[in-house]
Amino acid sequence: MRIVNLIENTEGKSKCLFEHGLSFYIETESHKALLDLGQTDSSLRNAKKLGINLNEVDTVVLSHGHYDHSGGIIPFTMINDHAAIYMQSLAGGDFYAYDGDNRYRYIGIDKEILMLPQLRLLKGDYVISDELELFTIKNRTHPLPFTNKRLLIKTACGFVPDDFCHEHFLVVKDREHTILMSGCAHNGILSILDTFREKYGNLPDIVISGFHLMVISGSQIHCKGTKEISNKVLYLPLYRNSCI
Repeated sequence: MRIVNLIENTEGKSKCLFEHGLSFYIETESHKALLDLGQTDSSLRNAKKLGINLNEVDTVVLSHGHYDHSGGIIPFTMINDHAAIYMQSLAGGDFYAYDGDNRYRYIGIDKEILMLPQLRLLKGDYVISDELELFTIKNRTHPLPFTNKRLLIKTACGFVPDDFCHEHFLVVKDREHTILMSGCAHNGILSILDTFREKYGNLPDIVISGFHLMVISGSQIHCKGTKEISNKVLYLPLYRNSCI
């Protein structure tokens, strides 16, 4: 198994482009896959620099319906028109962030994605193959991360809090390891791990995820929930990405 971070908000060792966004390349015995594609085509340019042929990708997973994970999908389809693209049907919703002073900013996906012929809209859990599975949360066991408070859905009746039913999580398996991958863990990493354990009978060997536990405001950093997570998953390898 091979997993390569194609983009996040730090440059990395390879002098790659970086941005507020996320993308991973995943290679198993049977698949060459992508989890998310950042907010622009920068992940595609990084892949080229890293020697990854994206035309060989057969599977794309969009973790949830936000622009900073989906922005590279349309550019990707211009170089690869055969990879199946999996997302929850609710991920095409009208998602907004509240920026204060009565300012609401659209943070959803490019609606052109919904017209792609290779798109696979899902409603809940889905098995792609013996190596790749997707699952959703039906019953949350912990509160949502506090950083979600400003994330909203626009409805006919106005803005309401996002319940993140449009988020799903990727399980990658080989003969030795089971890896849980999440874009942002908006549902809360502890609820995600509880759902994983209920579904699979144990915890994953490794977790690669953003946690959405921290807000940076100017020179101040606000962080909540890290102690509870460390107490509950003390011996589980956790790797965070740009959605901290």
